[in-house]
Amino acid sequence: MCGISGLVNKNNQPVSKELLGQMNDLIFHRGPDDEGFYYDRMVGLGHRRLSIIDLSERGHQPMSYRDKWWITYNGEIYNYLEIREELMKLGYNFHSDSDTEVILAAYAQWGSACLEKFNGMWSFAIYDQERNRLFISRDRFGIKPFYYINTGEHFAFGSEIKQLLSLQPKVSVNKSVLVESLVTHIDNHTAETYFEGVYSLPQGGYMYYDLETHEMEIQSFYELKINPTYRDLSQAEAVETLKDLLEDAIKLRMRSDVTVGTCLSGGLDSSSISAVASQIYHHPEGKKFTAINAKSIDSWNDESGFAKQVSDHLDLDMYSVAPGTEDFIKRIDELVYTQEEPFLSPSMFMGWHVFQEARQRGCKVMLNGQGGDETLLGYERYFSAFLKSLGLYPLLRESYFQFKNSRLGFFQPIQYYFYFTNANLRIKRLRSKSFVKKELIDHFDFEHVRKSAKAYRSIFDMQKSEISVLQLPHLLRYEDRNSMRHSIETRLPFLDYRLVEFAVSIPSSYKIRDGWTKDVLRRAISDKLPQEIVWRKNKFGFEAPERIWLNAYREEMQKVVAQSALLNEVCDMERLPDGYSKLPLSDQWLYFNVAKWEEVFKIS
Repeated sequence: MCGISGLVNKNNQPVSKELLGQMNDLIFHRGPDDEGFYYDRMVGLGHRRLSIIDLSERGHQPMSYRDKWWITYNGEIYNYLEIREELMKLGYNFHSDSDTEVILAAYAQWGSACLEKFNGMWSFAIYDQERNRLFISRDRFGIKPFYYINTGEHFAFGSEIKQLLSLQPKVSVNKSVLVESLVTHIDNHTAETYFEGVYSLPQGGYMYYDLETHEMEIQSFYELKINPTYRDLSQAEAVETLKDLLEDAIKLRMRSDVTVGTCLSGGLDSSSISAVASQIYHHPEGKKFTAINAKSIDSWNDESGFAKQVSDHLDLDMYSVAPGTEDFIKRIDELVYTQEEPFLSPSMFMGWHVFQEARQRGCKVMLNGQGGDETLLGYERYFSAFLKSLGLYPLLRESYFQFKNSRLGFFQPIQYYFYFTNANLRIKRLRSKSFVKKELIDHFDFEHVRKSAKAYRSIFDMQKSEISVLQLPHLLRYEDRNSMRHSIETRLPFLDYRLVEFAVSIPSSYKIRDGWTKDVLRRAISDKLPQEIVWRKNKFGFEAPERIWLNAYREEMQKVVAQSALLNEVCDMERLPDGYSKLPLSDQWLYFNVAKWEEVFKIS
């Protein structure tokens, strides 16, 4: 796991070493172990290294292969040993034990088809000197970031947006992205970012950048589809298959030359990973497997008791952090700078502290449970899509069990059903509670709300939308920024593409059953965890004590919102200040976060 940067001069002049150096300096936190550069006429590649596999100098980047290809790379290819063995049989030789060299050799052998062989997370750029082009790629689900700008003077890229801002004439807001976020709470779902002129390479995509013509071509190498093989599994077979896939996904992600730990909220996903990983983990000195938990100071959403129960059961070495209100206030500017774009919940502060503690405990790699809910139907709002697939009697029966085995009231599953599948109803509600100026809303097409409502009528379409567009992209951005701010690599077993394809392909009744979300996972892990954990009805994750934090800081938040030039431009400021304190806490945070983002990044 590292940080990358790249710069191409379109005037054929040599790349400024000072400028590329400044871009690299801005991501020191992503790779404090080593730094490297490569220059060739108008092309420059930069790299910051976080040493995880092959800690020797042989893993230094940018790395070359046969003096024809140069790479700057961020991520991990977990099955690199298997690919390396395949390439050696084809006559390839290796001079390091790193996965980086395997990527280069795989590209030399298979070209862009090499991407289909990789099981991992990545963003990289390969300078292909023979073809005078850049070959750029990002992993199937966009776990690792890749941002770029394409101006009249430069094509430039990096792991973080802040690396690219100084190359822009000015730092400007992308108003369409901002308005959509304020109205619908949807973001990070297209190639556009909140910054005008800064783009994200789509997940599962690759780019060719021609260094002679300066033209670029973006293509997709991956699309999530149903695997018919899994549709025919019995429930018992699905449970056993999930056991095998999850264990192998975790085993691959335990490959490391540094210490591996886990994030443990006490929820089903993180507890399942902890249970499997702790059985695989073997420390040469006999140390226990390390888990880090974030404790909420609000007893209403504090899960730390469940995390302790899991830790005691698995005999883990668990550490807990409990960020207080003063710490929240103190860290706001730093978190906004770290996340780079507005974020929808102050729960980001909890993850930030988990990774800070992991760094202090010497865990350079942390496992986490992102993706489990989206792939195995873990959110209760997914009940609506499941109910859509049932006949009248099964619908009523399932509604009863959803009331019995979830946090929902008796009529809420049916209310969810009507709300999430009815675009007009959702749009009417969003319009009514928004403070965005009427003329802006009137010109807004609500495209993704309509697509979401349509997708909720099919469970696969809904899952594909959640994984690719509406849910995972911003969660993965939060995860990447928080972890890398503390020089921590996070690995996400539930986003092993084999497991994702299995999860979306099995019958929906294996995922939601008798009102239980993620039923197949509960059954697969039931012999490894306490039953109170396996069959929990409530879930929080590392949820912040936002009632305490935001109520304590409301006056200052309201002041920042009122003074925001950006909000004054897009919002009805005759209504917003007076109505602000009556908004739900999530909406109060969103308006404040936009105003604070404007302030931190000096947005024009």
